[in-house]
Amino acid sequence: MSSQEKGHGEQDRKAEHKRLITRVPRLDFITKGGLLRGSSYAILGPPGSGKTVLANQIAFNHVKEGGRALYVTLLTESHARMLANIEEMTFFDRSVIPEKLHYVSGYPELEKDGLKALLDMVRRTAQQNQVSLLIIDGMDAAKEFARSDLSFKRFLQDLQAFTSILGCTTLLLSPHQEGDTHPENTAVDGVFELSLWLSGPRAVRELVALKFRGSDSLLGRHEVEISERGIVIHPRTEVQFANPQEDSPGDRIRMSFGIPRLDESLRGGVLSGSTTMLLGAPGTGKTLLGLHFLLQGAREGQPGVYFGFYETPPRLMEKAAGVGMKDLKKYVDKGLIEIQWQPPLEHNMDSLAERLLERLHERNVKRIRLFIDGVSGFRSAAVYPDRMGRFFSALSHQLRMLDATTLYSEETPLLSPGVETPLAESAAYVENIILLRYVELRSQLYRLISIMKMRESQYDSGIREFSITDEGIRMADTFQSAENILTGHARVRNGGTDKKDKEVSPPMEISEAKKKGKRGGLRRRRRS
Repeated sequence: MSSQEKGHGEQDRKAEHKRLITRVPRLDFITKGGLLRGSSYAILGPPGSGKTVLANQIAFNHVKEGGRALYVTLLTESHARMLANIEEMTFFDRSVIPEKLHYVSGYPELEKDGLKALLDMVRRTAQQNQVSLLIIDGMDAAKEFARSDLSFKRFLQDLQAFTSILGCTTLLLSPHQEGDTHPENTAVDGVFELSLWLSGPRAVRELVALKFRGSDSLLGRHEVEISERGIVIHPRTEVQFANPQEDSPGDRIRMSFGIPRLDESLRGGVLSGSTTMLLGAPGTGKTLLGLHFLLQGAREGQPGVYFGFYETPPRLMEKAAGVGMKDLKKYVDKGLIEIQWQPPLEHNMDSLAERLLERLHERNVKRIRLFIDGVSGFRSAAVYPDRMGRFFSALSHQLRMLDATTLYSEETPLLSPGVETPLAESAAYVENIILLRYVELRSQLYRLISIMKMRESQYDSGIREFSITDEGIRMADTFQSAENILTGHARVRNGGTDKKDKEVSPPMEISEAKKKGKRGGLRRRRRS
């Protein structure tokens, strides 16, 4: 080991020695390394927001790392009831109670002789157990016994002086409602506020670090979920990746769709590491086009991931088999293509991004193909819709850093007179846009495909008709007869006089007619 490596190792050990690592998922990321040892922190929140779960989770994780903790309750639920509520969570370990994690009620001393008696009891018990983490749950009860805010602050000051000498980190839990004042906020080193509110019918838990002395922290609101793992925090994606890398990895190659006409239009395919939006109305073929992309990659030995919300894996493979992509199941069984289905439940937008990025990190392969089937799945999980542009910009950049070539599918209105996307900012974070449209011609609907945008490359902007057959997606020559195609109003051309009208047949009809030996092409009605 070099002297430079030794120096970095010593710095890391010193930094860890100064921190109490909570092991609460992503809380240490928000605090840039954990709580500062010997400091005091207030945890505020309304009933049900997760204060007690969070404090117990930190305590159990701390003693598993070799620490010792004291949990003092003041007029809260009984210890037996509190432990019963968390014993099914993965962090719970009854074997550490009471040798390493000691629970005690401080209310009898508080009721008998006020704050002084409580402080004496805490000092005595903490010293006896040589604790490195102290939790006092129910600070509102202690405040009721203070003669004034000043006397309560003096109690906090005396408590902090003792715990600082002991090298003990302190968590003070208080219920909080909007408009409440907390004198301890000015006395402690940090303040974490948990919230619980309704966004329509959905209950939303959030955490914000209002104050964190001695270190930088990740500002703003971050969604919280309570699961069998306990508290899990999901920092906002655009804040997690606020300082992205500038250089993209490796040399770039063309990634084809396996559809000859489309690949010709794309000059061989989209560039690896790029982001492509498949924009189209429901039923135009976005999912099948995305599956074509993954399947072509698997045929070339490139891994792929399908990340979708609306099609279960069996139905997806059944759908693919019905249109000529029967070998999709073969590559799924081999593990070359992975299908990640998110059931249509209440999701957290940032947790979906974390799940996707973590899976790509785990696979750790170069030039992976990714198809995210449904931007609307992320949109429905968003509590703050105005975040969508920043969220997808940050997510797309991280996917590029992982050398993922990404396709998103985004829906437009079914029969819109113009090209509309629910996410106006998408043009800024995607390199390529492929538009799939319906047009009506002689009382029939036809599918059209065109490339609207392709950065860093030349492309064919011609509009082509395509169809979905038993053998997959087939594309025809340029559909030059469609009038006002981008507004969705293609119709039979009329020269403006009864003497000379022109009717135009779709190119794929011409092609099929020629194959069958029939007359096709332009039909002209002449005056007799």
